[in-house]
Amino acid sequence: MSKPLIQETQTKPEAVPYTLWQLVLYFLKLGTIGFGGPVALAGYMFRDLVENRRWISNDDYKDGLALSQLAPGPLAAQLGFYLGYVHYGVLGSTLVAIAFVMPSFFMVVALGWAYQQFGGLSWMQAVFYAVGSTVIGIIAFSAYKLTSKTIGKDKVLWSIFLVTAVYTAWSETEEVLLILGSGVLYWLIKSPPKWPGKANLSLFGMSAESATYVANGTVSAAGSGTLWEIFLFFAKAGAFVFGSGIAIVPFLFSGVVKEHQWLTDHQFLDAVAVAMITPGPVVITTGFIGYLVAGFSGATIAALATFLPAFLLTIIPAPFFKKYGRRPGIADFVTGVTAAACGAIAGAVFVLGKRSIIDIPTLLFALITLFLLWKVKKASEPVIVLGAAILGLIVYPLTH
Repeated sequence: MSKPLIQETQTKPEAVPYTLWQLVLYFLKLGTIGFGGPVALAGYMFRDLVENRRWISNDDYKDGLALSQLAPGPLAAQLGFYLGYVHYGVLGSTLVAIAFVMPSFFMVVALGWAYQQFGGLSWMQAVFYAVGSTVIGIIAFSAYKLTSKTIGKDKVLWSIFLVTAVYTAWSETEEVLLILGSGVLYWLIKSPPKWPGKANLSLFGMSAESATYVANGTVSAAGSGTLWEIFLFFAKAGAFVFGSGIAIVPFLFSGVVKEHQWLTDHQFLDAVAVAMITPGPVVITTGFIGYLVAGFSGATIAALATFLPAFLLTIIPAPFFKKYGRRPGIADFVTGVTAAACGAIAGAVFVLGKRSIIDIPTLLFALITLFLLWKVKKASEPVIVLGAAILGLIVYPLTH
């Protein structure tokens, strides 16, 4: 009787439709050419890993998106961490994290070196003028695809989506209590519990306890010296700021420019621009800021401090999501959170659009990008961004 059991056990790894190396290579490529910020990157993962290659199930993707939205830190990176965990555990998540973050990290370090050597990036405004609005087109299209796939025709989910979208657009922040409340609301509507048992409350208890433990453990090691100050500040950004690239920018501005006075206003805006024109997670701008403050060591510590809390806050709750995420009550909670996440993403498109679409040429850049992505199935986002950067160098001097 033991032989069939052994054979069955040995065939389980073969059920995974991809190897760990293939997944790492995918995220290495995404981190190298994935433009558009967290919304677009999440959309690429859905398109490539769920729809096209079918490596990840739609349910696993939804769980990862919900967990990424619940936990503080960069949404796209956390989603990637979770997808690496789905079939290959902590090792898969760790290798995905390295592959996804490293390309953009070395890019911003190189740009930081050029920035210091040549007295600033004089061409940055011209490039960002066009790239910023083009990225809005990419984000808007990705948000549309993500929303249509995850919400469907459910009226309750669309109501949650609209409320969250309007709130995010109005307040220019993402409210985690609103997202959690959306999950609870949908859970109570679809599968109300007969009594509040421990199992129903464990999702919130585990997440809160894990977040508190990791955050306290991460930021308590602060000491004297600039590098420790850098570690402490960016660990706080990674552990306590919700909303990914949207919410982290004002947090970074208040700390980097006003509190610590590491950078001037102009230097900080250049750092944000660098993050937008480089692929990978938007919050990699912390590496650029760290480089300007304390060279390569500062860049390394700033990036590590930003992503480490997000990594831990993803892999610690991940086993719970994988084990209990299919239960009716928890599944409905996750569905409600996902709808709220999509609404927050849509609101973010509006917020970012106000800052990037400032005149008729930038509006045209965004609309042309939308048209190309809508009508040209093989349209490449990196090629579109590169074309926009070149046009920006031409158009910006003519309009300014």
